[in-house]
Order: sequence, then C-alpha cells, then structure tokens
Amino acid sequence: MTRTARFTLDPAFTVGEVNPRLFGSFVEHLGRCVYDGIYEPGHPSADEDGLRTDVLDLVRELGVTAIRYPGGNFVSGYRWEDSVGPAGERPRRLDLAWRSTETNRFGLSEFIGFLRKIGPHAEPMLAVNLGTRGVQEAIRLQEYANHPGGTELSDRRIAHGDKDPFGISLWCLGNEMDGPWQTGHKTAEEYGRLAAETARAMRQIDPSVELVACGSSSRAMPTFAAWEATVLAETYDLVDHISLHAYYEETDGDRDSFLASAVDMESFIESVVATCDHVGARLKSDKRISLSFDEWNVWYQARFQQEAEENPLDWPEAPRLLEDNYSVTDAVVFGSLLIALLRHADRVTVACLAQLVNVIAPIMTEPGGPAWRQTTFFPFAQAARYGRGQVLDVRVDSPTYGTAKYGETDLLHATAVRDPETGAVTVFAVNRGQDAALPLEAALAGLGLDRVAEHLVVADADPEARNTLAEPERVVPHAAEGTELAGGTLKAVLEPLSWNMIRLV
Repeated sequence: MTRTARFTLDPAFTVGEVNPRLFGSFVEHLGRCVYDGIYEPGHPSADEDGLRTDVLDLVRELGVTAIRYPGGNFVSGYRWEDSVGPAGERPRRLDLAWRSTETNRFGLSEFIGFLRKIGPHAEPMLAVNLGTRGVQEAIRLQEYANHPGGTELSDRRIAHGDKDPFGISLWCLGNEMDGPWQTGHKTAEEYGRLAAETARAMRQIDPSVELVACGSSSRAMPTFAAWEATVLAETYDLVDHISLHAYYEETDGDRDSFLASAVDMESFIESVVATCDHVGARLKSDKRISLSFDEWNVWYQARFQQEAEENPLDWPEAPRLLEDNYSVTDAVVFGSLLIALLRHADRVTVACLAQLVNVIAPIMTEPGGPAWRQTTFFPFAQAARYGRGQVLDVRVDSPTYGTAKYGETDLLHATAVRDPETGAVTVFAVNRGQDAALPLEAALAGLGLDRVAEHLVVADADPEARNTLAEPERVVPHAAEGTELAGGTLKAVLEPLSWNMIRLV
C-alpha cells in the first residue's frame, strides 16, 4: 500500500513574498521566437504593428511579467543602433550566436510596443552587450531609451516616433560571460571589472536602476562559485541581482532522475545564496544580493547540438531552431522547477522562462496558421495567476524513490502560496511517481479555510502525450475527483506523474 505524503501549513511560518517578476519570460532574436512568433506582419491576425494578436492573447493568458530582451547569446553581438529608426532603413547583420541573418525589422521600439499591448504588468528587462561592446554603448542605449528629451540620443528616439521614454529600470550586464561559446567571453576578473565600470556609469545617469550581474551559465561550469565570488567582489555594492541559468533534459532513458531535476535547481539556488552571503560577510556589508534566475526550462540540448553538427546553418533568416515539443512528463518536471523557484522566493526575485514563443516555449505558432499551448503552458499560467502572496513553509514527509543522479528523492514536491488579502491558499504539487497515485494529507493550522475551490491536474495515461499542430488540445488540465477539506485537513490523491493545483478558500 502506498504511504501517504503529508505536510503542515501554518500562516506563522513563511518563506517570503512572491515578487511578480518571478513569472518573467524571455524573448531573444533566436529561431522563430520573434519572426513568425510574436511578429508576423502578413498573418491574418496581425495588427497594425505586425504583431500576431492570437499570440498576444496567449501571452496575456500565460501571465508573464518581466520579459528579458534581446538575448541571450544574441546580445553579445548586438548593436542596439541597428534596431531603432525606420525599419526599412535598418541594416542586415550576421548573428554569430545562432549563425543566422538578423534583419532588424523588429527592434527596441517594437519590443516596447509589444510589452505595452500585453498590459501594464509586462516590464522590460534589457540586456546590454558586454561581449563585443562596453561602457559607452551601454550608457548611450540607456540615454536613448530612458532620458525624457533635450539630448542628441533622447531626441533621436523622439524623432523615431517614441515621444515617451521607455522607462526601463531592470538591466542585465551582459549574458553568460563565463561561457567559451559567448562572443567576447571573459574571465571572471575581466568581466567583474567591466561590469563594475558599466554599473557605475549607468548609475550616474540614474541611481535607481536595478542591475543584474552575470553569474554562472550553469552549475556544471568548471568556474562555478569561484566565478560568482570574483564577480561579486568587484560589483557587490553596484548591482542588485546575480543571474543563474539552468536547463534540464532526460538523458540515457533516466526518467527517474529527470523527474527529480528540481533537486539540482534548489541546490544550485542555495549554493549561489551561500556564495553571495559569504562575499557580503567578507565585505562587512549589510546588503543582500537577490537572485535573477533569468533562464530556466526543460531543453533537449543534446538533440539540438547533434542536429547543429549534422546540419550546420548557412546564415538563414529565422530558421526553425530549438522547437522542442513538450510531453506530459516534461510538463511535470517544468512544474516542479516552478515549485523550486517559489520555495526560494525570499531570494529569487526575478525568473525568466526561456523562451516565450516557438523556441523551447510554452506557445507555438505556424506561419500563416494557428498558435497553440504546449503542455508546459498550463503549470506556468496557473502559477502566475494564483502563486501571488506569501509562500508558506512546506516541509514534506513523503515516500521516496531511488534516482541515479540524486539518490533517494521525495515522490512529492510541493509549495503553497497564501493571498494576504483574501486568505486563500493555493497548493502546487507534483507526484514524481510514474506508476502509482500518491495520497496527500495537509494539516491547515489557523488558516481559516472552508473548502476546496478547485483541483486541476495535468496528467495523462500516456506520459508522452503532447500538443501539436494536428492535435493542439490533446493535453489540457482536468478536474480531480474526491479532493476534500474537512476538520482542518486537506485530503487529495495525486495521479501518477502529475502536476496539481489545489485552491483552498
């Protein structure tokens, strides 16, 4: 008989407040994320600016907040001047990052217009090029984007048709500068000095800007932790956040370990927190650095690398790249990664799902055709809508299973978020077990909850089920049966290999 998983919720024991930026995303000039994704002037649904309104509707439904732009690897060869002014006069450039041709038809102004159409909750997170460029270009971009007027660069923006400043407050100081694949790759010492000088200059223009220093591109990097320590020694008093990037995939048929990917993500977060706090202690600083997990997702990188070696690109425009089609299994892992982020909401204050459309994305499109939701769309949309407020401290007592990478791992991975205004609590949980349902009991002490409003599940008898152009609604959330709240105890049964959202009011 399967043992019951248990935890206790108490309003006195919390992790921290969820920053809305935790539900951010990422738009890079890579593959069909921009062209044929969010921007397709000839599409039947395109508006007057060439934006696909069917995609805009899905982006709003997804609930994304801060959107990182324009990269990613793309930013290290990015010339921001190419992306402004009359679109017909912008130059075509070779993009070394993805061996493609960039037309610059969609640029900075178009991106800001896209965000404004999503709604007031959508915020730009702009990356500056510290690979092939530096301090001067960063502050020129900042002046063009944010200064009200009366200078050459701000007046140029106005002449380009954007009277109002873009109001960009959140900036990334480069991207993955620790990676040898990055154009302009630097050592930690080189990058730390450049990031510090750029930060000083940007704060001279606007002391209130929020700045993200590049952390390690992954926990597996040989320079991990030493990189963060060196960079922060130079930048600690000048930046607000340090970045983390992580992607996960099933390898060698080891699905048990894949389902436990969040074990690695949580350890990664805690290691970076420890490094940040060690540097702060060494500097005798009261400041606390936040974490910007500004690239995360399930991504089948090994498959992409093999395809790239077998079929090298010859500078095409907007090729089909990284268009992973996600299964129910992928969605469960994806949901578990979301849970990991929420469980560390006290330190992770920005997170960007990479990416938004077509490229390892929750939204897919076909040129001239429809747009549809991938399986990963549903956990994100549910968390973005109901994962707002105070994260409650969830410590599970769960049956375990064995994994090759992480040893004995809990079958249950869970968190809970309380809305401080209404008192409603939403439990997010995954059952990592592939074959058996998992009974769940949660004691709810002093929360004043009366009933289960909703229990939605992403699961399927076929763990490989996925949504496609031919079957765009093969996988959708369904209601669970039998979930109840009585005598201060929540009782539910979590289907095998499932993502669950349980709302209590």
